Amino acid sequence: MSRIVSLSDVDALPPWRRPIVLLVLTALAMPIGFATWSALLNNFVIEVAQFDGADIGVLHSVREIPGFLAIGVIAIIMVMREQVLGLLSLFLLGVATAVTAWFPTMGGILTITLLSSIGFHYYETVNQSLQLQWIDKLKAPQTLGWLLAAGSAATLLSYGLIVLLWDRLGLTYNIVYLAAGGTTALLALLGFLLWPQFEAPHPQTKKMVLRKRYWLYYAMQFMSGARRQIFVVFAGFMMVERFGFDVHEVTSLYLINLVLNMVCAPLLGKAVSVWGERRALVFEYAGLIVVFLAYGGIYYFGWGVVLAATLYVIDHLFFALALALKTYFQKIADPGDIAPTAAVAFTINHIAAVFLPAGLGYLWLVSPGAVFALAAGMAAVSLLLALMIPRHPEPGHETIFAVTAPAVAE
Repeated sequence: MSRIVSLSDVDALPPWRRPIVLLVLTALAMPIGFATWSALLNNFVIEVAQFDGADIGVLHSVREIPGFLAIGVIAIIMVMREQVLGLLSLFLLGVATAVTAWFPTMGGILTITLLSSIGFHYYETVNQSLQLQWIDKLKAPQTLGWLLAAGSAATLLSYGLIVLLWDRLGLTYNIVYLAAGGTTALLALLGFLLWPQFEAPHPQTKKMVLRKRYWLYYAMQFMSGARRQIFVVFAGFMMVERFGFDVHEVTSLYLINLVLNMVCAPLLGKAVSVWGERRALVFEYAGLIVVFLAYGGIYYFGWGVVLAATLYVIDHLFFALALALKTYFQKIADPGDIAPTAAVAFTINHIAAVFLPAGLGYLWLVSPGAVFALAAGMAAVSLLLALMIPRHPEPGHETIFAVTAPAVAE
């Protein structure tokens, strides 16, 4: 077992063994497996398993079940350190991704998806908690932006290899999944073996925490999860089903997103520091309303592939501003609430995600444009919620309706 080092003592460690470097390592490792799985998914299930819109909806509903059960992290950290759980979850994500192509049936794909999703969602829950515990509040927006850029760089390398080598070397789904998933699993193992266990100064509450003063954060997490599912499930599926994108074409679109994220994510983090969380989130949600309405126009008015691809890139870029929701919570939270609230928030975020993809999959068969119109409505609700964030949130001043006062438990 790795030794335990207090965060106050990390300066005595070599620079490469400090917490921020471990966060960078995991930020690199996760998207290599998960983003590669996502990039190939639509082509894989359509070509190998003959999925239609309803099938892809069911698949993503199954994928989101572990997110809905992320609250189980609270029980696990009673007997396991958060850092260990995060790396173990990352390892599971890598292994499950590696063997995805071994099970090309509906049942096999659903089972492997469930396992990789457990790894992904439990890693993301713990990772968000550790980020907010290990990163100073004043540096959080910029640092989170750089971590997003690091993840984009790792994914860029993976996608670049797919685009360059898929046709040239005759790559298969099995080869790519094995390489990407194996790399993620190996990096998770290195993270466990080479870094000590870091001890944050504020012990985390190891029970479920629901506080009335966090109600706006909970509401925004719920709407974020509902709205994001429509983009994750159906925007990419549209590019394959309606416009016939091949693997390398879908991946090329992802490459554009990644390059923009590498450049823009640190700038967006800086913008959150300057604008504040309220203005950043209002800008994001207003932009998403326009994007989703335009997606609907592609089906209602027959707009073409160039617009669809442009909207996809803009849509993806807007989501980088979601780091403002993390820093908003960091500013209003009791330090000991970060881990249990991260788990609760992930569960809230995935309430709609469990049933929306399957239900909207059937709506997609009737009217794809209506799916995107619904997403625009969700973005509008998110915009109204964002307007309730104060310019300078803090404990006791979590919303524009709260009177500034010392933080209280409820």
